[in-house]
Amino acid sequence: MSRRTARRTAGPRPRPRPAPALQADSPCPCGLDARYAACCGRFHSGQAAAPTAELLMRSRYSAFVVRDAPYLLRTWAPATRPRSVDFDPDMRWTGLEILGTSDGTLFHTTGTVTFVARYTHRGDPGELREHSRFERSGGAWVYVAGTFTDG
Repeated sequence: MSRRTARRTAGPRPRPRPAPALQADSPCPCGLDARYAACCGRFHSGQAAAPTAELLMRSRYSAFVVRDAPYLLRTWAPATRPRSVDFDPDMRWTGLEILGTSDGTLFHTTGTVTFVARYTHRGDPGELREHSRFERSGGAWVYVAGTFTDG
């Protein structure tokens, strides 16, 4: 980190912007044609567990959208889970596209999901491409780790 960058970022942290408000009948941010409560909201609330690695991936994306740190930590493999999740107050997630999956169904113990998550950061558009690994832990799918990929 350069001295100039350190000076610019030193001092009090900016006040976090509130997470986008989602109502039960809002479209789910994960990209499926469903309402939030019937889609990822049921996983976030603990009403249900994601039955596949892909649905867990989608629900974790939605958790980033609504800044649901407890859900993200709860669905992270214990061996790779961070102590906390810090959200960038200037980041707005704008869309998710699943590029591919392997395994990760009711009949598997591991699975992968490759995706593109689009965002804006301080108004500038961008995208994150990742190949994520999932496994079953205690009967539930959890995120293990991801590798960033190029387009």
